[in-house]
Formats: sequence, C-alpha cells, structure tokens
Amino acid sequence: MTDPLHTELLELAREAAHRAGELLRDGRPADLAVAATKSSPIDVVTEMDIAAEKLITTLIAERRPQDGFLGEEGAATEGSSGIRWVIDPLDGTVNYLYGLPTWAVSIAAEQDGETVAGAVVAPLRGEAYHAVRGGGAWATGAWEGERRLACRPSPPLDQALVSTGFNYVADVRTHQAAVAQRMIPLLRDIRRGGSAAVDLCDVAAGRLDGYYERGLHPWDFAAGELIAREAGALTGGRPGERPSRDLTVAASPGVFAPLQQLLEDFGAWHD
Repeated sequence: MTDPLHTELLELAREAAHRAGELLRDGRPADLAVAATKSSPIDVVTEMDIAAEKLITTLIAERRPQDGFLGEEGAATEGSSGIRWVIDPLDGTVNYLYGLPTWAVSIAAEQDGETVAGAVVAPLRGEAYHAVRGGGAWATGAWEGERRLACRPSPPLDQALVSTGFNYVADVRTHQAAVAQRMIPLLRDIRRGGSAAVDLCDVAAGRLDGYYERGLHPWDFAAGELIAREAGALTGGRPGERPSRDLTVAASPGVFAPLQQLLEDFGAWHD
C-alpha cells in the first residue's frame, strides 16, 4: 500500500512539472538566447530554465513551506520537514535551445534522503511519466488513459540498444567518446538523446534496453531513476554503488550486470 504522504508528494510533483512544461512549451521566445553558462561555454542556461525553476519552487513552497529544495538553477534550502525536492526545470537545455523535442521537466521528492516520488514531463513528446515508491511506474501519452510501464525483456548484451550522454567539459567528453567507441561493437547500437531524464523513462517504457552516463547531478536522474526502478529496471553506479556523478546505469535486469561490468572494465568513470 502506498504511503498517503508519498501520493500527496507525487501529485504535487506532477502538477508542478506539467505547469512548468506548459510554460516552457508555450512561452519559448522565437529569439531564445543563452542567459549564462555552467561547466563550460557550451553548457548553457536560458532564461526559460530560470523561469521554470522559479515557477516550480514557488508552487511547491506555497503548498509545503517546510520542505527543502535542490535545483539545477540554484534552488538550495534545507527545510525542516524531512522532505527535499530535487528539480531539473529543463533537462535537455541544448535540445530546447535548438528546437529539438527531447527535453523534459524532472521533479523528485526525497524523504530522509530516499526518493519516494518522481515526475518527468516531456511536452513536445506529449508524454508524462510518474512513479511513487512501491506503486509502479506509469505514463500518459498518445494512447488512451494511463499506461503501466515495464522495461523490455532482457536480450543478450550484443543485442541491447543502449543510450548514453556526453559531458560539456572537453576532456571528459573525449574520454566518454573513447569508452563509447569500445562499447559500440559489443552492443546492438548506442543512442544519444540529450536528456538523462527522458533516457531513464525510455528504459522504463521499454524503448531502450539500457542507459549509462558519467557526470550526472542528482537533479538529472532523481525522478527518472525511480521511474525506471518502478518499471522493473535495475539501477546503480559502479558495482555495488548507487547512481552518482561517477556513473549512473539503468537497464533491464539481464542487461544491467554485464553492462555495468563492461563500463567498469573500460573505466567509464575515470578522468
């Protein structure tokens, strides 16, 4: 049975994500430009990232003023309730800047450090994904009603379709490209979508057999990782570790261990 508090948190996450998604979809200016950069000149922030995070944090703070926040665009408060919201107001900013459809709003709620609810809204896909701990993963889209998500049956690793992403720091992405070059002959193929949150939801929806990436922050994977797990995927970081900035891996159960071991053997987490 789902904890009523977790259900309440999920509904608030879904509402905030949908509202932010509508703002980003409908309010995108024709002359959208870069407002700032983060880790490198190509790791960008737009005015819309900032506006979406403000919308989300204002809405949640009005409903739950004692909660804490961790947001990509600067929201960081401790709170006193034991609940912290982990927010990526626009995951896939470069896609958004260029008018590509693979971007999303990602909102997760943590209770005492454990993710208990998560929502990912991908407006230009017309899809939204959500999960509450112990309640399965669900999505709405072009189909009728809510659909329960389930990861794909596990193929052999050499028949697995796997997605990844690349860092915006040049030497890190150079290493990531070298790892991918070694991986490609051992897999069905590799995809690169540009949004960690969407990639994790695609694992949950059975559109990918696996996903890995180095360099993610908590807001990149918090909601999507819960959604993938609740859809039956396995998730982690390096062997025996949780997802982290070193490495995040999600895959159907039979793909997870060999994929994780291959990444360890190839030093995917190394500088």
